Amino acid sequence: MRLAVNIDHIATIREARKTDEPDPVAAAIICELAGAQGITVHLRGDRRHIQDRDVEILRRTVITHLNIEMAATTEMVRIAQTIKPDRVTLVPERKDEVTTEGGLDVVLHSGNVEKVARQLLDARIDVSIFVDPDLEQVRQCHKIGAPRIEINTGKFADAWNSRAPWQPDIEKIATAARAARKLGLVVLAGHGITYRNIDAIAGIPEIEELNIGHSIIARASLVGLDAAVREMAALMRNPRRLPK
Repeated sequence: MRLAVNIDHIATIREARKTDEPDPVAAAIICELAGAQGITVHLRGDRRHIQDRDVEILRRTVITHLNIEMAATTEMVRIAQTIKPDRVTLVPERKDEVTTEGGLDVVLHSGNVEKVARQLLDARIDVSIFVDPDLEQVRQCHKIGAPRIEINTGKFADAWNSRAPWQPDIEKIATAARAARKLGLVVLAGHGITYRNIDAIAGIPEIEELNIGHSIIARASLVGLDAAVREMAALMRNPRRLPK
């Protein structure tokens, strides 16, 4: 299982003062040196953290793979076709949300998502779609030709954090992952994963990559980014058995 580190919140700190530090590009280099196998950023329409210049420089410096999360809009397609990241992950986006709140409804927006995915694939950019662990959504992703999905683990994480029963949510994630693999999709996962709850996710064999951001950056504020990435990677390699 690979670890891709989302460095959005390095840019969040920078944008809080509208200055030039900390630098997301420097953060990406540290993450890669610490063993991260990918770098993820979300270029939002409101540019609240990652900026266009960030993705331009990251494209030239990231040596693992660069994944840009973005909405399925004409503006973002144009940017992706220019920057040419290794992968684009299509995500839903609302202006008033604190962070991405759920998966993209591919069933409802099938026509537009299929068009955008095709434009990106034609530009030789790999495509993933961020979806909830719902079998109908998984099947629709396959139907429109997306090669990858990223399963939203947010509901599981919320249950874990509130000490509510989380096992049903893990089973939904595992079921969706198995179904996706049977359809030939590459399966990724992410959202709300922390050092405390990662073991449940890391135990699902169909998931090939995790995108983790906030928890690593929060930990980095205490122990440093290099150590934070290494600690998370170690937990992924050796998941502990969690209580039922």
